[in-house]
Amino acid sequence: MPLLPHISVAIPLMDELENLPALVECLNKQTYRNFSVYMCVNQPESWWEEEAKQHICINNAVSILFLQSVENLSITIIDRSSRGHGWPAKRHGVGYARKELFDTILQIAADNEIIVSLDGDTAFGKDYLASIAGQFANNPELSAIAVPYYHPLSHNSTSDRSLLRYEIYMRHYLINMLQIGNPYAFTALGSAMAFTANAYRRCGGITPLQGGEDFYLLQKLRKTGSVSVFNREIVFPQGRESKRVPFGTGPAVAKSVPEQDGSYPFYATMSFEKVRQTYELFPALYEKDIPTPMTEFLCSQLKTDDVWQPLRKNFKTVQLFVKACTERVDGLRILQFLKSEHRQGSSNGNFVEFCSVNGIPLPEGFSFENTDIRQLDNIRNALFEKEMELRKGKG
Repeated sequence: MPLLPHISVAIPLMDELENLPALVECLNKQTYRNFSVYMCVNQPESWWEEEAKQHICINNAVSILFLQSVENLSITIIDRSSRGHGWPAKRHGVGYARKELFDTILQIAADNEIIVSLDGDTAFGKDYLASIAGQFANNPELSAIAVPYYHPLSHNSTSDRSLLRYEIYMRHYLINMLQIGNPYAFTALGSAMAFTANAYRRCGGITPLQGGEDFYLLQKLRKTGSVSVFNREIVFPQGRESKRVPFGTGPAVAKSVPEQDGSYPFYATMSFEKVRQTYELFPALYEKDIPTPMTEFLCSQLKTDDVWQPLRKNFKTVQLFVKACTERVDGLRILQFLKSEHRQGSSNGNFVEFCSVNGIPLPEGFSFENTDIRQLDNIRNALFEKEMELRKGKG
C-alpha cells in the first residue's frame, strides 16, 4: 500500500484570536493524521506606532502565545507581527502572508506533498483533509482543487443580506461558466484551495497582492495543469465585513446591496454564450481570421490590430495554437469582457432571467433589497445545489 502523502496546511492570521480555538479544534478532529500546520501571524511593522492599529498588534501577540500552547498538533509559527518582524511599508497583506507560508513549505516539501490553503475564520469537517488526499490519490494528474464553499449566516440582517447578495453573484457567475464548459470555471477563495507542491513550483508560485492573489494563483495552476472544482467535503468561511483588501468577500459584505449592483453585477447569459462561441472558434482560427464575438474587445484590450496571427506564427499545430488562445483569453480577460458587455440597470433582470431558465424559483416581487432574508437564503441554497451538481459533473 503506497504511503499517504503529507499535507501541509497553510493559514495566514491577522486579528484572529477569537477564531483560533475553533480552528484548532477543526484541525485536531481530522481523521487524516499525516499533516502539519503552518501559520503566519502578520501585520505591518508600522502598526505598532499607530494607536488605532495597536489592538491588532496585541491580538496577534496573544495569538502567538495561544498557538505556542497548543498540544497534539505540529504547528510552525511564522512571526511577521512582533516588533521588528512585521511587514515593511508597501509589502504587506494576505498575499505576502500566503507567499511566505507557501515558500516556507516548499523548502522541505516533496513534489507529491499537498498544500491546503485555509483562513483563520474557516470551519471544516473531520474528513476534510482525508477528502483532499483522496481527490489527489484518485486523480494523479490533478494540479489543484478549487474547493466548494458555503458561508454561514451571522443572523445580522444587514450583513447577511449583503453576504447573500455577494454569494449569489459568485454562484451565478460560476454556474454560467460551468454551463459553457469554460476551463476557467472556478471560484477562487484563499480559504478553499489545495494543490501539489510540484504544481505550485511548475506554475511559478503565487504573486503577492493586496487582494485577488488566490484568483491569479488558480489561473496560473490552470494554465500549467488541471484544476478540479469538486470535493466531497466543503469549507465554511465566515462572511465577515472587512476592508483589509480591495476586493473579495470582506469588502463585498461591507457594501450595501445597491453598491454591490455596481461592483458585482449579474451578467447576461448571452454574454457568457459569446465566450463559449469564441472558444469554439479557436481551431478554425488556426487556419484563417474569422470574426468572433470577442475579437473587437480583445483587440482593444490588448492594444493590437491582430490578436490571432502572432499566435499562429509561434504555435505550429492546432493543439498548441488552441492552448495558446486559451491562455490568452483567460479568466481575467473573460471577466473584463463580461464587464464591457454589461448594460447599466440590467443586473436584476439578468438574474431573474437566469433563474427562470435554470428552474430556480423566485418569490413574487423579488428584489435583493426587500425580499426576506430567509427567502434569499433559499435562493442561495438552490443555487448551491445546482452548482454542486455541475461541479461534480466536471470533477
